Amino acid sequence: MFNLVIKNGKVVTADRIFEASVCVNDGKIAAIIDAGNSVEAEEVIDAKGSYLFPGAIDSHAHLNDPGYCWREDYAHGSAAAAVGGCTTIVDMPLQNEPALTDGKIFDKKEETVSPNAYVDYCFWGGLVDYNLDKLPELDAKGCVAFKSFIGPVSPDYVSLSIGQAKEALEILKDCGGRAGFHCEDYSIIKWEEARAQRKEKNDWQDFLNTRPVIAELIATQNILELARELDAKVHICHVSHPKVAKIIRDAQLEGVDVTGETCGHYLTFTDQDVIKNGSLFKCAPPLREASAVEEMWEYVNNGTLSCIGSDHSPCELSEKSEEKHGIFGAWGGISAIQNVMQVVFSEGVVKRGYNPTLLARSLSEGPAKAFGIYGKKGAIEVGFDADLVILDPELDWEITPDSLHYLNKISAFVGLKGKGLPVCTLVRGQVVAKDGQVVGQKGFGELVKKLK
Repeated sequence: MFNLVIKNGKVVTADRIFEASVCVNDGKIAAIIDAGNSVEAEEVIDAKGSYLFPGAIDSHAHLNDPGYCWREDYAHGSAAAAVGGCTTIVDMPLQNEPALTDGKIFDKKEETVSPNAYVDYCFWGGLVDYNLDKLPELDAKGCVAFKSFIGPVSPDYVSLSIGQAKEALEILKDCGGRAGFHCEDYSIIKWEEARAQRKEKNDWQDFLNTRPVIAELIATQNILELARELDAKVHICHVSHPKVAKIIRDAQLEGVDVTGETCGHYLTFTDQDVIKNGSLFKCAPPLREASAVEEMWEYVNNGTLSCIGSDHSPCELSEKSEEKHGIFGAWGGISAIQNVMQVVFSEGVVKRGYNPTLLARSLSEGPAKAFGIYGKKGAIEVGFDADLVILDPELDWEITPDSLHYLNKISAFVGLKGKGLPVCTLVRGQVVAKDGQVVGQKGFGELVKKLK
């Protein structure tokens, strides 16, 4: 007798799709039984022929809690994640007050957010110029990776020079830690911004010009060379262009331990959306040309970019105001944690014909392996946590403000239409969201630490 059985689902793994019943005991997958075989359970969920995916792991999210909670908090952000099929959030250390840069701050953050989480969560550790000596401590606490900026960053955080990044990678190598980098060259961006602001009036093309692909390429190449030289583990965050993905692919084939990530918006929108719509579509790196979007899908499909994160970066509507803050001062970031799975299914599987296994690889297995939690999270396998998502491939959808569970119901994805929607999300065998509504218990979500 099992606690729970999910029957009549098309189980999607990283390499195949098959019909089976997934059986759960004590929050873990206890058995996977061939379809048609009878199974006794205390509770049965009928998937009715829909896809059964492993829960998504959002590799890159800013939940802003504690400290910047007028933008987002754990209650709203994790609720949105649950509705969208995300069962584990990898939460960033900045836009926190204070930034997560030592063990005491780690403990305080866990104490603050744990009563409000609907889904499980991990912590990125901070990587700044004043906490290099704290990196082993943070690794021991369970941080799954460490976030650094090679380009400009918000005032609550600090960018690193390449020399500082080198020292950090030397330290992290000793404890097996992975460093993630926002790769855009600081000097190019700052110089181009100064050039643009000498003009009498700026437009959105000026913003795009300040963050060219070459800035992303140079910064990424520098990090790849450090990783190659030091035999260090690195993660390239939010890759926006296939030229950047290509040099990551080349490094991977040469044996460099580098994982790559992109985001739903780089697989959906283009630079023309920024020019047409302005600050709602402002992000960094910026959106790129339409041909780049198509090529990016291939780098996801071949595993170069093994993670698709949201880079959920919320704000109040007033912070997006071009009138109040100007083009360069308006908040740059896209709220997306609720919509990544549906968008990737619709844009990738429905529109472009990719196999649904792409989602299991890039939303679940890839992030779990990159962040050291595979074995507990990331797959529909016996012994793994029963983090599961039923996705109805026939459901049409349109993203509206009312459908969003964010604190601030604004997003570049509002208005997007597609097909294929998560209709039931389970975390460790418990239903936390169903049919677009949160049904789980606040505080059910648990901290997940890097597996040693």
